[in-house]
Amino acid sequence: MTSTISAEHNSGRNTSNDVQEIAEKVLWLSTSIIHHANRVRPNTTGLKVGGHQASCASMVAIMTSLWFEQLQPGDRVSVKPHASPVLHAINYLLGELDEKYLTTLRSFGGLQSYPSRSKDPDTVDYSTGSVGIGATAPIWGAMSRRYVDTSFGGAGTGRQYSLVGDAELDEGAVWEAIIDPGVAELGEIVWIVDLNRQSLDRVVPNIAARRLEKMFDAAGWQVITVKFGRLLEDLFARSGGEALRRRILDMPNPEYQRLLRCTADQVRDRLPGGGPDAAAIAEVIADVEDATLVESIRNLGGHDLDALREAYSRIDDTRPTVIIAYTVKGFGLPTQGHPQNHSSLLSIDEYEELARTLGTDASSPWGRFPDDTAAGQLCAETAERIRREPIPAATPPAVPTDIGRTPKGTATTQAALGRVLIDLTREVPEAAKRIITVSPDVSSTTNLGGWVNKVGVWSTAERHNWFADDAETIMHWREKPTGQHMELGIAETNLVGLMGELGATWSRWGQPLFPIGVMYDPFVERALEPWSYGIYAGGQSILVGTPSGVTLAAEGGAHQSIKTPSIGLEQPGCITYEPAFAIDVEWTLLASINRLGRSDGTSAYLRLSTRPVDQKLADVPADPAARERRRRQVVAGGYPLIRHEGAVVTIAAMGAMMTEALEAAQRLEQIGIVADVLCITSPGELYKALQARRGHGTAESWILDQLLPADRATPLVTVLDGHPHTLAFLATVNRVASTSLGVSNFGQVGSLDEVYKYHRIDTDSIVGAALDVVGH
Repeated sequence: MTSTISAEHNSGRNTSNDVQEIAEKVLWLSTSIIHHANRVRPNTTGLKVGGHQASCASMVAIMTSLWFEQLQPGDRVSVKPHASPVLHAINYLLGELDEKYLTTLRSFGGLQSYPSRSKDPDTVDYSTGSVGIGATAPIWGAMSRRYVDTSFGGAGTGRQYSLVGDAELDEGAVWEAIIDPGVAELGEIVWIVDLNRQSLDRVVPNIAARRLEKMFDAAGWQVITVKFGRLLEDLFARSGGEALRRRILDMPNPEYQRLLRCTADQVRDRLPGGGPDAAAIAEVIADVEDATLVESIRNLGGHDLDALREAYSRIDDTRPTVIIAYTVKGFGLPTQGHPQNHSSLLSIDEYEELARTLGTDASSPWGRFPDDTAAGQLCAETAERIRREPIPAATPPAVPTDIGRTPKGTATTQAALGRVLIDLTREVPEAAKRIITVSPDVSSTTNLGGWVNKVGVWSTAERHNWFADDAETIMHWREKPTGQHMELGIAETNLVGLMGELGATWSRWGQPLFPIGVMYDPFVERALEPWSYGIYAGGQSILVGTPSGVTLAAEGGAHQSIKTPSIGLEQPGCITYEPAFAIDVEWTLLASINRLGRSDGTSAYLRLSTRPVDQKLADVPADPAARERRRRQVVAGGYPLIRHEGAVVTIAAMGAMMTEALEAAQRLEQIGIVADVLCITSPGELYKALQARRGHGTAESWILDQLLPADRATPLVTVLDGHPHTLAFLATVNRVASTSLGVSNFGQVGSLDEVYKYHRIDTDSIVGAALDVVGH
């Protein structure tokens, strides 16, 4: 096997030969981490462990050059998911990872399958794993860093690198981020695309680097292409070399990939092709030694330290940069270039042969460089150069639990959101400075207009508002670096990606923020995966879905969310609320903000409505102690709104359905059926309380005693503007007969009365369900 890294550049004391030696050690360690997990560690279950030796190998030179020659303390790097063993190998050489972890890839409590900020034992800047999410995260990290540094200071400077597999560019959300107008102003963003032209199952036939270059260029990015290494460039410099260059550039991807698996004789036969330049190309390679010819055909720029170093030196930091680096998947391994090498593993014999080629010991694979060697000294110097000072824990400013106002008249829960935000700017201005709202192009229709007018819109530089003197313009779009609202266009995945990074600033720079993202509730499902991944990575935020449910009747069935209440119930790391009244919005929002920006914090999801509701129905207690008791119940998951002695049925309703529930209770009373009415604010919190009561969790269960005491157990009717199974578990608290009403079909356009009747969540249906469940 030939040398795995090609370089001769001398840059002073830290020569490329030292970096090459480190790169080969990184190749060995990353391969060994996967090898041990699959071939050495006992596997009692027989289930596949997995790992991606070929995907690691294509990134070795790129990552070694980046870490050992380029990175500064303020830089952050998102590593493509399948290259996680390369990251761990580098961290091990830098002294950031104990040797004991090298044998734990994909084992319980060990190195994670993909880089994880929250679960890996070593330094991971961005959690990756779900295709496209990790790639775009540094964009939102750049925005978050700028916001923190402008508003509070201390975030410093630094590039935000994304190491991207070329297959990730198939993900549409990636391009949503790339073309966002604000991204073109973020010069600290650098993407490095590992262009190995292979996916999971095959060589991708139509990857055209030139097309990718044009797409990035059209979005305002600087484009640097690293195609060939020194050996190929030497051949191109020969007489007839330009014909060889054209032949390789014009060659279909699968044809070139096949050359990577050829012997020298086969390369001489295949490479010239059948075109008019065939003879000239054959002449170029005629006197090249066999070993050099085979190595040259694999000598792409992404494996050449000189070519990479030159590419890094051209980054101008005035706009985003993409470096498109041609690579060979599996470079340096026996599987290099094989179309099905994505998940393939070296055999024992192949692994031992690799050890011999790299001059290491297969029986003792974990050795670091001795401290007195040039490579060992470079590792120590690199560790010191990129060392970051510890981030001290910061306590977020306190937010009141109750502003003290009792809403009157008719209002919607959606409108209450904007009013609470404005109230906070008056009540606690220091805490309010940490609130930053994010939305797609729906700020006005989600009642954020007043907030946006007050705090302004964030941008990298101040822009003139040409409509400031227009008396008919109600919403003022004042853009400035200190604005507290961000808008990203109609791209929900971008929005929640930004929320995740804004919600992680407490751990990155010691400055907690309170990000609140607002979108139409039907699109929460579209944004769910990246938001969930942001929570997994430690980003704490509040997602507000509004308008919601079939209450959004006029916009048709496609805009009527059905599953979101149960999604909120089931989402890890998140507390979900669906308030019925404006005061409930205030209390749950304030409680949610108070959980953000801390090591034990959690995210929240609020599902709000445009359904006008008479606020007198909330019957907020006037006594301060009783009011506080109600507030605690609202935050804990629900409260009794009507309690009667002799009640024979209980109606538990959520959100917009409280009006119908109360009307149904009145109708039932008129025919002699006494009903209790419960207002459910968080099915998720109630479910956790129920699990804890049964010994399956640590949550407090007092709310169940106040909401559903055993001595008041009656048959139960649950109703919500969402899927009925969301509240069905409530019947198990006291094991009572029950009927669950809700929405389980796509909706229809119509008035509220018509739509509610269609889904059987109207007053008549609640009354009928109550009569059925009590046997009348």
